[in-house]
Amino acid sequence: MVTYLDAAATTRVDQRVADVVLHWMTAEFGNAGSRHEYGLRAKRAVERARDYLAGTVGAEPDELIFTSGATESNNIALLGLAAYGERTGRRHIISSAIEHKAVLEPLEHLARRGFEVDFLKPGPSGRVAVEAVLERLRPDTLLVSLMHVNNETGVIQPVADLARELQSTPTYLHVDAAQGYSKVPADLTAPIDMISISGHKIGAPKGVGALVVRRRESMDDERPPLEPIMFGGGQERGLRPGTLPVPLIMGLAEAAKIFEREHARWQAAALELRAKLLEGLTSERFHLNGDQDHVVPHILNISFEDVDSEAFLVTLKELVAVATGSACTSASYTPSHVLTAMDLPEAVARNGLRFSWYPEQAETLDVTELANGVGKLRPRA
Repeated sequence: MVTYLDAAATTRVDQRVADVVLHWMTAEFGNAGSRHEYGLRAKRAVERARDYLAGTVGAEPDELIFTSGATESNNIALLGLAAYGERTGRRHIISSAIEHKAVLEPLEHLARRGFEVDFLKPGPSGRVAVEAVLERLRPDTLLVSLMHVNNETGVIQPVADLARELQSTPTYLHVDAAQGYSKVPADLTAPIDMISISGHKIGAPKGVGALVVRRRESMDDERPPLEPIMFGGGQERGLRPGTLPVPLIMGLAEAAKIFEREHARWQAAALELRAKLLEGLTSERFHLNGDQDHVVPHILNISFEDVDSEAFLVTLKELVAVATGSACTSASYTPSHVLTAMDLPEAVARNGLRFSWYPEQAETLDVTELANGVGKLRPRA
């Protein structure tokens, strides 16, 4: 049986969540935009979900809009600020070279529109220093965009500390929290201006997420001046038009509730599996990529010495499902842009493997068999 170790790409939908989704697909199927009783029940349910989800990051309900996931949320946050930046002459943006493509590509688009984007490199730790960001601030710096948890290494970025530093400046902070939402909850209650959330990393269905657009006290309780990038219908404060996917929204809220309720158990089980994996591989020569003092418990990025990562994927595909790089780029045979940006040796960057798990979906892991498989991949002397 193949053990699933790619939870950073997606998790299986929790059965309890699936039951909620099915209920809102079949029994309560109203359109939240309709004015009859079916629609009103759907609307009330959506607002309950909005209230709960906003509360998980210390935001107000009207500061959260529903989207199709973190990629769309990132695009709204980044591209939605462009017109304001152009009007005010603030065209400088700071980000990092280890961001997900859902941030890098919108920023590349803004660069083609005349914005200047500084992509900071974190060094071998994989962690961007707050001081490095602050040193790049300028009077025309519109935005800092920094991910919460790196999707390849699991390294936690200091977004809470950065948010507090930026509160006294006119620069907005956007955080892609696709990997960190619910996993490292305290960080996201910091005064971050915009937070992107995705459901399918925590047992919710694919295709639903949220964008938090928080008011700032130092700016007279004004939200970041986003403008829509899509049009038609005016839903979600005009920032995200389209019929609300009520079943998916209810699934997202249910998954977040379950994760909050079971967070301590999830963390303990994730750490236990991490220890089991590392202990089982002690006989193998490998490099752990990223600062291991600042990582989430369920992501491990390993480069095995003298083992080709593509050979690992092909040869051990009947044993474990893992990834090279992120899910959006794992079909590519190029070295990881994250590990490359960390200035790791080429052999390490080229052969990084991401092991990530949802503990209950990784119980079949046979670490001894895995270690033996790695050993057989090494060239014979």
